[in-house]
Amino acid sequence: MRPKTSKASPWWTRNVHADRRPFLIGRNAIQTALRTFFARNDFIEVDTATLQVSPGNEAHLHAFETEALTTDGKASPLYLHTSPEFACKKLLAAGEERIACFAHVYRNRERGPLHHPEFTMLEWYRAGESYEVLMADCAAILALAAETVGAKKFSYRGAETDPFLPPERVSVAAAFERYAGIDLFASVGLDGSTDRERLAADMRKAGIRVADDDLWQDLFSRVLVEKIEPNLGFGRATILDEYPVSEAALARPSARDHRVAERFELYACGVELANAFGELTNAEEQRRRFEIEMAEKQRVYGETYPLDEEFLEALAVMPEASGIALGFDRLVMLATGASRIEQVLWAPVAEFDA
Repeated sequence: MRPKTSKASPWWTRNVHADRRPFLIGRNAIQTALRTFFARNDFIEVDTATLQVSPGNEAHLHAFETEALTTDGKASPLYLHTSPEFACKKLLAAGEERIACFAHVYRNRERGPLHHPEFTMLEWYRAGESYEVLMADCAAILALAAETVGAKKFSYRGAETDPFLPPERVSVAAAFERYAGIDLFASVGLDGSTDRERLAADMRKAGIRVADDDLWQDLFSRVLVEKIEPNLGFGRATILDEYPVSEAALARPSARDHRVAERFELYACGVELANAFGELTNAEEQRRRFEIEMAEKQRVYGETYPLDEEFLEALAVMPEASGIALGFDRLVMLATGASRIEQVLWAPVAEFDA
């Protein structure tokens, strides 16, 4: 393949750069403000390796693969990480208690107004603290980003969010009922098991497409993407909380209701900004969930990624913690009013012809 050529001027031409530069200056200001925020709250900023033995084990994430050569030329596979999560949790196992990380991460098969093959993930972790504390962090960060660039509102494609209002907290089950008219728990057992036929029947009644080969997970995702996410984060940010345990591979089950997990996502202007967990620390259970994810990846895409055995070892001694991953570039987009992610990237990745 060769770099894509088009009539549009490339990002490095002076006139295009001049148009993008205000967004980029806003990006730098927000990053500086966030670093100060974390330092004031006793976080240590860490820097993790990009090359990992496993890029992560989520079924629908696609990694970039490479290989490392020994001095005698022997090759070993490595991957560009899709998140610094595994490394950060190893640091928690090593004894760190509050850490934050701005990491360049890499995801293949992703390119569009909100997606880029290389982007910046902001992750932070709190050992010994509940995931509800992360919700307060999110509210503070939204307000700080807006204040830093002098924005009174977040905007994207005509949608607006007031970043100074407290986010609305809505459970996934409540969102299914509100936006799709579906009783989610009718298809989720008390032990977290799922009933594909019940959810499919409820979706057909609601006029939502169901394919014969769809699994429960596929159906859940379709409702989420088509009916729920387009309604989140308007007027004020939304915290979508309590995902079914089957949809939270790295989160611990809720002590209040074992059908759901301690997982939330943050939305503003209909855009997903962050994904948070009360972290699972049961290594045996984590291995089981990873194996399920990789079996699904093999079924859908015909490929799998290795497990990071050191991560599973570290998980066994990691303290109880909460952690969150926030798409930093998307946050900058909403705060500065950018319409495409390339506008807030100093040097975007080249596009390639098929």
